[in-house]
Amino acid sequence: MNSDERRKLLGSFIRSHRERMKPDVVVRRRRTPGLRREELAARAGIGVTWCAWIEQGRDVGVSAETFARLAEALALTPAERAYLFELGDRRDPAEPPVSTITEAPASVAALVMMLPVPAYGLDRLWNASCWNPAAERLFAGWLGPAGERNLLRYTFLSPSARTLLPDWEQRARRVLAEFRADCARLMKDPFLDALVRDLRERSELFVHEWETQSVSAREGGRTFVHPLDGTAQL
Repeated sequence: MNSDERRKLLGSFIRSHRERMKPDVVVRRRRTPGLRREELAARAGIGVTWCAWIEQGRDVGVSAETFARLAEALALTPAERAYLFELGDRRDPAEPPVSTITEAPASVAALVMMLPVPAYGLDRLWNASCWNPAAERLFAGWLGPAGERNLLRYTFLSPSARTLLPDWEQRARRVLAEFRADCARLMKDPFLDALVRDLRERSELFVHEWETQSVSAREGGRTFVHPLDGTAQL
């Protein structure tokens, strides 16, 4: 299903549920079944024009929060709400977070700890599953107790990544191309879908690069600029 088809289905879904809703005030000779657009817009706290554009299938970039308000205004069931967010290609903000991090085997973690240079292990979604102290010092915004465990989220979203990576935008593109090559076998994984949706909502660069579908093998030879230790080549 392409994006145009998805938006049309989304608009039809919202319109059909709007027309099923019982209006707050029932009057005689009412031409519109269910709620009028103005009434739905008022219930959801959005503009009438915005509501019309969504129903018309226009590409208006609806936020997850707007979909949540529409779901409440339409009194959707949990299954209907999930379908709404699926059509809107957004993650439901009411959905509880699910940990997808896979811990590294003990033998791999032990090997990483023995290495004198920064080293880490990644799980299938590129969450850090183990790392040594040298890596934790280098990637302070990514690893450690308060770090962002997912490498893609760290690279595209963390301000510290833009400082650590001197050619941040090019490096972010390279990381994503390497990730795409690595995750080709996971394209129907729901956790991968959730990760991609989250990054699409939060990073314009990710949206552009994900849609280009660039693929690259992993390579070495990377430069980092640590705020305390200076430049390092690994």
